[in-house]
Amino acid sequence: MATSRTIYLGELRTENEHIRSGQKLITDAPVDNQGKGEAFSPTDLVATALSDCMLTIMGIKARDKGLDLTSTTVETTKIMSAEPRRIGEIVIEFTFPKNDFSEKDKVILEAVTKTCPVALSLHPDIKQTVKFNW
Repeated sequence: MATSRTIYLGELRTENEHIRSGQKLITDAPVDNQGKGEAFSPTDLVATALSDCMLTIMGIKARDKGLDLTSTTVETTKIMSAEPRRIGEIVIEFTFPKNDFSEKDKVILEAVTKTCPVALSLHPDIKQTVKFNW
C-alpha cells in the first residue's frame, strides 16, 4: 500500500494525503523560489521531519525509562545552499520543561537523536546541528 497521494493544485502548490489516516497537508514553493510561501515547502518538511523524528525517538527512550518529555519544544531552522540549490544545514534546538533528569539520562536522550531514521537517511553533506536546552 502506498504511503501518500499527492495532487498538484497549480501555482506551485500540492495537496498531500496520508492514505492510512486521511490526514492532508499542503505545500507551497518558498518565496525565494518563485512560490507564495503560504505553507510548508518540501524542504521545510524535510527539516521538520528530522526534528520530529529525533523527538519521537527521544520520546520512545524516555517512555522506556519512565521519563516524561511532555511540553518539550523544538525549533527547526533550514538553511539553504546554492549551486546546486539544496538544504545545506538543519539546525535543531530542543527546549525541555523543568525536569529532574539525571546527567546520565540527558546523555542517553541526546545520543538517541543520532539514531533516528531521518537523520540516518539524509545525505552526509547536509550538516545537522543539534542543541539541547535542559
